[in-house]
Amino acid sequence: MSDQLNHIANAIVAPGKGILAADESVGTMGKRLASVNAESTESNRRDYRELLFRTGVMRDHISGVILYDETIRQSSDDGTSIVDIIKNMGAIPGIKVDTGAKDFALHPGEKVTEGLDGLRERLAEYYELGARFAKWRAVITIGENMPSTACISTNTHALARYAALCQEQGLVPIVEPEVMMNGEHDIETCFKVTKWALTELYSCLAQQRVALEGTILKPNMILSGSQCDHQAGIEEVAEKTVDCLKQTVPEAVPGICFLSGGQSDLDATAHLNAMNQIADLPWRLSYSYGRALQAAPLKVWGGNNDNRSAAQAAFAHRARMNGLATDGRWSPELEKEAAE
Repeated sequence: MSDQLNHIANAIVAPGKGILAADESVGTMGKRLASVNAESTESNRRDYRELLFRTGVMRDHISGVILYDETIRQSSDDGTSIVDIIKNMGAIPGIKVDTGAKDFALHPGEKVTEGLDGLRERLAEYYELGARFAKWRAVITIGENMPSTACISTNTHALARYAALCQEQGLVPIVEPEVMMNGEHDIETCFKVTKWALTELYSCLAQQRVALEGTILKPNMILSGSQCDHQAGIEEVAEKTVDCLKQTVPEAVPGICFLSGGQSDLDATAHLNAMNQIADLPWRLSYSYGRALQAAPLKVWGGNNDNRSAAQAAFAHRARMNGLATDGRWSPELEKEAAE
């Protein structure tokens, strides 16, 4: 089992490739569609995602796709299942399995992710539906007296229990402890909190006997808070992120796929590229982007399938740019040339 999980994990972080996070809930996807004046119907949600999954760039730059429960059960108008569409494009289907971050009792302003009840049975079903990896996201907020020890310990313990259940059922767990970029905190504070969260996470994973060779880490980058007066530059973000990871993430982990966390499309690409230009990295550094891959094609599509080809071109461009960033080969000049 460990060899199989390791094979899948390594395929997810194959050179030049990364993950398309298309696991927005119905409510979140509704907000995205509303932003382009499109109605949030099941068919519209499917049509938009399907146009991404059928884009040729999937074969070259998308290793896996994280799906939502609704999507993994859907089929296209021609009867092909969404899972088979993804597999036919050479990517691995995955599934979001947590049930959301809820208010943490007696800890105002903090969240705890739920979804462990019945998870073993749901994972078995998702495996039968074609998923080969899963994702669970914890939310960690920086603020006055936050995060609390209880928030860190509760969320990392849940991530570890989820990961163990995934491996038991033959799925690679993506563990995602997201330190939110919202706030006035500086980059040093982000570094300290992220290091704390990752240290606790890997302690919990060891306690639960999770085989790290069959896991993927999906962390935040080390960034200045979005309301911080001083915004760290690209090189500082890259250096501090890699430094934090080297202090906390065991070399047995095959790869790290960053979340974009509200960064602009270009910032998410530039930061990833700068990290991959740093020498002697013990793991592959890649991407697991949602908005940073989807914002441009969603705007072009606008709920009108007549815009399908143009939307696919916008998606292909961002996937190619991030594919280059996984090897440290992206540049602003290439970005401009490719866009033109």
